[in-house]
Amino acid sequence: MITSAAFFVIMLVGVPIGLCLCIAGIVFILVSGNPLLFQSYPLQMFGGVDSYGLIAIPLFILIGEIMNGGGITRRIVDLAMAFIGSVRGGLAYVNVLANMFVASILGSATAQVAIMSQIMVPEMEKQGYDKTFAAGLTAYGGMLGPIIPPSVMFVVYSVLAQVSVSDMLIAGILPGLILTALFFAVIALMGYVYNYPRAEKQSARQRLGTILAALPTLSIPIIIVGSILGGLANATEAAAIGAVAAALVGRFWTRQFAFSRLPEMMLRAGVYSAVVLFLVAAAAVFSWILIYGKVPQETAAWIQTVAKDPITFMLLTNVILLVIGTVIDGIPGLIMTVPILLPIATEIYGIDPRHFGVVVVINLVLGLLSPPVGLCFFVAAAVTGAKPGKMFLVTLPFFGIACVLLVLLSIYPFLSLALLK
Repeated sequence: MITSAAFFVIMLVGVPIGLCLCIAGIVFILVSGNPLLFQSYPLQMFGGVDSYGLIAIPLFILIGEIMNGGGITRRIVDLAMAFIGSVRGGLAYVNVLANMFVASILGSATAQVAIMSQIMVPEMEKQGYDKTFAAGLTAYGGMLGPIIPPSVMFVVYSVLAQVSVSDMLIAGILPGLILTALFFAVIALMGYVYNYPRAEKQSARQRLGTILAALPTLSIPIIIVGSILGGLANATEAAAIGAVAAALVGRFWTRQFAFSRLPEMMLRAGVYSAVVLFLVAAAAVFSWILIYGKVPQETAAWIQTVAKDPITFMLLTNVILLVIGTVIDGIPGLIMTVPILLPIATEIYGIDPRHFGVVVVINLVLGLLSPPVGLCFFVAAAVTGAKPGKMFLVTLPFFGIACVLLVLLSIYPFLSLALLK
């Protein structure tokens, strides 16, 4: 109790979550009266990041930097426009479809929202869409980033759960496609109710020219996902190949990327990666403390009195994670919940850890779009000037349909595991 109180007090005064986890571990050792645990403290931190799979994180982040700096994102938006831009509510469909394509390269919700808000929101405003709706829809499109591979959150979960990174990335493909289809259904219904505008229709020649100009950019997600699905490379190797592919496409096809800019891109990717990896190291200490304090065992005993079967457990987990996700960001949320809930899911209810991981990640990503924090809404607001609270209200149907997907995933594990069999 003292450790928990110390953690929440430190967090509430604004200390970064990684330091909160580390300090809480120190408080636990002091309170436990066993100073010998300090000898294991640095070893636990180092062990947390001593994983080959974590090398994929800076590589995936670097791919996003190169893609953004090489003008590849703009080509992907144009490609989506060529396919469905002229139907009613076309730009809304384009927003989600372009986010799906970009998600297969970026893997970060907040980065994706920041990039796509700059491109899509002004374009949708120009066509007569409400700015608040456009910004909110872009934020929900960013939700696809941590679900469709590559995904930094799946890499972190893989390390925490000791499962294959490649398996986790593959498990996210089908749920990501289903969520995209569900978002399309919501747009179709809202487009009918609110009479969304149509974009200017492109001629067959214009459409063909746009598709041909953008096709080489699709080689990046094809290389990343295809090499993993085909068993030609693991996630880390695929990320390295994808970074090279992004650089070549940006330099020799779009001609907007210069190799002289690579050092600054690598520096930004390194800084962000360091933040993520420090959180993973802190997570190792926090998990160790939880296990030493028998928190998973006590939590399991309580949950078993409430949840009598795997489906009830998964639905209860959804509620718990949605609440946690409203106040804590995705990766810290993983760090705090996986060490407690995963052993219960796998050992007591026999749930596949890969299926459980998909549900956990989607829950916590949805928390990025929920009050009171709603980080993705604040990112979209910073770029567009729209109000976060109003964004949540006008896009509430998308929140509801994402919750429907979570229920379906909880009941039907094959929706996430189908491509792994």
